[in-house]
Amino acid sequence: MSETLASETLTPELAAVREKTVVDNLDELLEILPPQLRDQLLRHPQKDRLVEVVLDLGRFPEARFPEGAEYLSETPVSREDLAYCAARVGDFGADNRAGIERTLHRIGAIRNRKGEVIGLTCRVGRAVFGTVGMIRDLVETGQSLLFLGRPDVGKTTALREVARVLADDLLKRVVIIDTSNEIAGDGDIPHPAIGRARRLQVARPELQHQVMIEAVENHMPEVIIIDEIGTELEALAARTIAERGVQLVGTAHGNQIENLIKNPTLSDLVGGIQSVTLGDDEARRRGSQKTVLERKAPPTFEIAVEMLERYRWVVHEDVANTVGLLLRQGQPNPQVRTLSEDGRVLIAPAFKDAPKQPASVTQQTWSHTSDRGWRSSGRMRPLPPVLDVPTTREDLRDPEVAFEQALATDVARPVGPNGEELPLHVYPYAVSRHYLEQVIDTLQLPVLLTKDLADADVVLALAGQLKGQSKLRHVARNHHVPIHVIKSNTMPQIVRALRRLLNQEQLDEPETVNLELFTKAGKNDEIEALEEARLAVEQIVLPKGQPVELLPRSAIVRKMQHELVEHYRLKSASFGEEPNRRLRIFPA
Repeated sequence: MSETLASETLTPELAAVREKTVVDNLDELLEILPPQLRDQLLRHPQKDRLVEVVLDLGRFPEARFPEGAEYLSETPVSREDLAYCAARVGDFGADNRAGIERTLHRIGAIRNRKGEVIGLTCRVGRAVFGTVGMIRDLVETGQSLLFLGRPDVGKTTALREVARVLADDLLKRVVIIDTSNEIAGDGDIPHPAIGRARRLQVARPELQHQVMIEAVENHMPEVIIIDEIGTELEALAARTIAERGVQLVGTAHGNQIENLIKNPTLSDLVGGIQSVTLGDDEARRRGSQKTVLERKAPPTFEIAVEMLERYRWVVHEDVANTVGLLLRQGQPNPQVRTLSEDGRVLIAPAFKDAPKQPASVTQQTWSHTSDRGWRSSGRMRPLPPVLDVPTTREDLRDPEVAFEQALATDVARPVGPNGEELPLHVYPYAVSRHYLEQVIDTLQLPVLLTKDLADADVVLALAGQLKGQSKLRHVARNHHVPIHVIKSNTMPQIVRALRRLLNQEQLDEPETVNLELFTKAGKNDEIEALEEARLAVEQIVLPKGQPVELLPRSAIVRKMQHELVEHYRLKSASFGEEPNRRLRIFPA
């Protein structure tokens, strides 16, 4: 995704369509500059697109525009020039920022070790009316809203417009926590751009969290606007405010939600991250390690907006679901909202071909919420009764195993060339999720893995772990979800099971082997070893009925060869001592 400012490619006519009203009070900013620089800018053809003026001691003064920077004079900036500007603005605060009363302009100072001003950044502040139209429906929901994005992408402008809409159009009690007077301008009277919203100024930046709590306790707001949440105390204060039922609208440092998840200071804004140790049964059910990352609490902000460009925003309408997917190595599919040339808001998914996500990855439930899929379609066809289930006399006398064998023959099949009943939703229990995903991706199978049994069409379970799991069997039976059992957690068993479930297995034809399924890293030596085993099986063991010994390989590669041999329903064993240990393949 491009990170170039959208305004850099906008024509003046297109910008006029997209931005209905712009108030910049540019003349008041130019008044603080030395006369020779002011006159130069007043005559400049691009003055209406001025971004900032940079004055550094001993260097040429610069004017910066979206297209680039240019010098305003060939005379270096002197101390007198800096003093002239500093005398015409408000007092500099602890954050070295000042402003011009009742404007949105911001002047930042650079000081030397003695505290003397040796540089100024005079940034143009503009109130743009109409930008909130891209997310107005989200603002009106009453849910807390977080803006993310790089500097100069328009986060503060969006905050200012959201405050005005909430206060004037939706008639809510809005309080702005204005730490650097950047939202409502400098001086005691706020800028008209915030409408009827009230503004609380902050004496020092480190006190912002205290003023946030003070706003809730003293002024009964319905909405609180916060710019630049950057410390752990501010994140905790935001959670406290949200828990009191107050809508929050704020910005935070970071381009995307992933940045907040990895930031221990601000991760609480999206619920906080904690390491959880799972029990043996739960780890097997998930097919994961015993130690996993999970969200610690509900997110402070229910909705997040990633401002990639001025007119291209990525919207996560359910932050809890997004964080859950990211922690499970999933791929969220948020909205992408753009503004067309005629001013219409265009909404589209970020990934058009993304598969349907499970109903919930943030909380798992045993309740069956809706009738869907093959079981409710009435077009279920029986499965050939060839199952990888133990068939000893003891197992046949077990009513639970007998039920699972009978029910597994009633799994639905895709009907018609258009695959109307696909994809198949599989709930894995104690089966390697990594192997399942590798098989599905490599063979391009129409299968989705779900972590919610209520959404499953079939349970794929490991036989050794299924015994004694009466709860799983009971719930599966109540929801008419068949349980398909495999003997071992190996690639051939998983491939065979999924193909059988999809009615793709042809027992009378040799199976085509995809060696990529059995390799771990796709290295040349792994592929070469697997190809050696395949040729040995197909050219000697199967047609001639003779055993074959392969070349010595490492333990990891031999394991891959064992799995490949098992795919052909043959036996194999390792012989010899390291480093000459090798595989021997036996005929059936």
